[in-house]
Amino acid sequence: MKTREKKIAEHLLQIKAIKLQPANPFTWASGWKSPIYCDNRKTLSFHETRTFIRDQFVEVIREKYADVEVIAGVATGAIAIGALVAQELNKPFIYIRSSAKDHGLGNQIEGVVPENKKVVVVEDLISTGGSSLSAVDALRNVNANVLGMVAIFTYGFQKATDGFLAKNVELTALSNYNALIELSLETGYITEKDAEALKVWRVDPANWGK
Repeated sequence: MKTREKKIAEHLLQIKAIKLQPANPFTWASGWKSPIYCDNRKTLSFHETRTFIRDQFVEVIREKYADVEVIAGVATGAIAIGALVAQELNKPFIYIRSSAKDHGLGNQIEGVVPENKKVVVVEDLISTGGSSLSAVDALRNVNANVLGMVAIFTYGFQKATDGFLAKNVELTALSNYNALIELSLETGYITEKDAEALKVWRVDPANWGK
C-alpha cells in the first residue's frame, strides 16, 4: 500500500502539477536552475485530485488540530483549496496576502480578522518558507493563535526547516521531495542518474547547474 506521501506525489505527477527534467532544467523566478517544477494550482482543474487533497487535509487537521476555529489560506495558491477545506470542516475561512493592499481598506488579511482565534494555515507549496512564515507573522500580529500549517508539498530545504523551527510553527506536508523521488524511481519515471541529480540539487539549489 502506498503511503499518503506517495499517493499525493502520484497525483501531482499524473496531472503534471510536478515535472522532473534533470537534463533540461527549469529557471525559477529567483534565477535558480532547477530539475523540478511544481505548480499545485493545476490540482484545481482535476476533480479527483483536488478532492483527494482536500480530504487528506481535513483528515490531518482533525487528527492534529481538533480545536481549530478558523482555516486560513496563503494567497494566491492556497486560497481555493483552503476554502474547500474550510467548507468541509464547517469553519470560517480567511486568506492572507503577501502584503497589505495599497488601496481601499489596506487589508493584508481578507475576511473576518481572527483575533484570539485558533487558526490552521493551508499552503500549496513550501520552498524556502519565507512567504508562508510571513503569513503566520501577519496572523500573529492580530493576536491569532496559529496552531500549525499544512501544505500539499515541500521541497524540504534546510532553510525552510530552520525557518519553521525558529518561528515555532509546526508544518505538516501531505507529500515531500523524498517521497516524490522514491515514487518516481519505483515507477520508472526517472532513472537512478536523474535521482542523483535531484538529490544534489536539493543540497544547494542556488548554485546547482552553474
